[in-house]
Amino acid sequence: MANLNRRSIIAMTPLAFMPAYSAADEDLGAAQTRLLPMSTIFKGEDRFHAMVKKAEAENWRELPIGDRVIKAAREMHGTPYENFTLEIDDHIESPSVNLVGVDCWTFFEMSLGFARMIRIEKSQYTPEDLLREIQLTRYRGGHCSGDYLERIHYLAEWFFENDARGTCAYITPDLPGAAKITGRKISEMTTLWKSYRYLKNNPELRAPMGEWESKVAALPVCYIPTANVAAIEPKFQDGDVIGIATKYNGGFCSHVGLAVRTDDGVMRFMHASRDYRKVVVDSSISGYLKRFSKHAGIIVGRPLEVDKTVTDEAQYLENLKRLTG
Repeated sequence: MANLNRRSIIAMTPLAFMPAYSAADEDLGAAQTRLLPMSTIFKGEDRFHAMVKKAEAENWRELPIGDRVIKAAREMHGTPYENFTLEIDDHIESPSVNLVGVDCWTFFEMSLGFARMIRIEKSQYTPEDLLREIQLTRYRGGHCSGDYLERIHYLAEWFFENDARGTCAYITPDLPGAAKITGRKISEMTTLWKSYRYLKNNPELRAPMGEWESKVAALPVCYIPTANVAAIEPKFQDGDVIGIATKYNGGFCSHVGLAVRTDDGVMRFMHASRDYRKVVVDSSISGYLKRFSKHAGIIVGRPLEVDKTVTDEAQYLENLKRLTG
């Protein structure tokens, strides 16, 4: 594992490029790669079925994807905040869903996953369908074989990966006032390895994780500085993924949530909040940024419709090369 690189990881995942929305994939995806018990990888099945029932009754399928993302997000409003919900085993990595306890990443990720899932018309939805969508966006190449290093651990990389796979456009560089983050040291995972169950129980993963951190540090990450955000808030859309860029080394982002315009016309930040200990619709995005001195600005992604998903490996690699240089 010492010789890991982006292309070699992709080469090990041939199933990553099968259409996540095709009939041919009905029996594949998460169901095929599940290595842990369903009771471990999916929590909140009753809530899942309640969300599906409401989505079908209100015909969410016909809404634009950003609106579907926020419909799903609002169903999780008030859900308790719970940290480290992805650390579910000592050794085996797996796509997972927890609808009864969320952190900032899983909140936006499940909102996006549910929005994608419900667009694909089916006679009956199962937890496997949502797990399949989570697998698509959470892992490099959209595939998980049980290796912890296949997971995207840094949000900045998530934007590049998911743009390359046609699930979420990385729109930050095209927004007015965008600037590049330079000289950033990425080290949170290897510095705080004792906090991560897999790294704590598998010391051999720490060195290759450090190699991935070096790759993430080299990404051409752009952000919108805090001072420029208020002026461009009218450009944001419901369901946009809002990464909170930090001023400090360790990572590019310290938090993440969703953009949602409320009835008063304010584009607000909806997120799983550690301070409030639950999912909340917070102040305006610019107002939230100014509340904490550590915030440098935002990184923005825009969810793409299911039919934009890139299912060809060569196209994915070409997109990734274009985005990352």
